Amino acid sequence: MQAASRESYRAAVEHLTTHTRGAQPDAVVATANDLLAVAGLLRREPRLRRALSEPARSGADRAGLLGDMLRGKIDAAALDLLATLVSGRWSAPSELLDGAERLGVEALLASADAAGDLGEVEDELFRFGQVVAAEPALAAALGDATAPVEQRAALARDLLAGKARPITVRLVEVALSGFGGRSLAGSLSRLVELVGERRDRQIAYVTVAAPLTEDEERRLGARLAAIYGREVSVKQTVDPGVLGGASVRVGSDLYDGTVLRRLNETRNALAKR
Repeated sequence: MQAASRESYRAAVEHLTTHTRGAQPDAVVATANDLLAVAGLLRREPRLRRALSEPARSGADRAGLLGDMLRGKIDAAALDLLATLVSGRWSAPSELLDGAERLGVEALLASADAAGDLGEVEDELFRFGQVVAAEPALAAALGDATAPVEQRAALARDLLAGKARPITVRLVEVALSGFGGRSLAGSLSRLVELVGERRDRQIAYVTVAAPLTEDEERRLGARLAAIYGREVSVKQTVDPGVLGGASVRVGSDLYDGTVLRRLNETRNALAKR
């Protein structure tokens, strides 16, 4: 998001924080679902996105337009949050859509936080991403943008039945819709990172040839925490193809110490002689 959009989104998040403080988790989930439903409407209706982010209109005018459309159709808390969102300045209609979608996700995370489930949701999202990545046919079925989202969501719900919390399942459904315009894998990764941010943790994606022991994982997490100045959640992916060593990605930083990388570098150096 550009600066103006970030400021508008920040105001809505502050409002969300006030709204969810002390609220029952189920009530917050209901608000989140309404926010995400409106985000879906904005995705389908580009003219509405433009109208609700039009800089020539005052914030009060845009909020009034939204209220006329949605009053009585979504809960009052969701409408109030959306009014705050559209009252702000947006650099582009697409950024308003991103803001509405992410606000819905933040509401889901607030509910999980209130229930004490954030750590489990983080792990469940990551494990689901690993399961999908390991099965090409499953990845193709879930990532097929030509298939209806509800059809793919039904498949995901069957896979997760009895294995994941309801908030995790709902977040997977958001990922299947292409959270922020990303692929399924990219959406799941971003959602894991947002859970980490809410827990004030950095996410480290680690690829190794064989699983790290608990002690190795703890020591790696401690070294990375010293670098980044905050606690780190280590998420392991085992890939025998890397042969040895480890590849670590934290945000946009990549530390590739795998044997495969060194072999490729040696091969490239020899080819240049």
